[in-house]
Amino acid sequence: MAESNCSNCTLRAKYDEKPKSFAGRFWRWHINWCPGWKGYMKSLGEEERAELKQQYHLK
Repeated sequence: MAESNCSNCTLRAKYDEKPKSFAGRFWRWHINWCPGWKGYMKSLGEEERAELKQQYHLK
């Protein structure tokens, strides 16, 4: 599997800038089922994962 680009994703940057924009809402919806995002989250350390979960209101 190719290395994830989730940390540099342009849609993620749009969400960070304007969460209520169409692109931001699309990205937030997309990460609920995206296998690349799930792999990216698994590759992170526990502390980084917890920070992202809090930042993006994930379970």
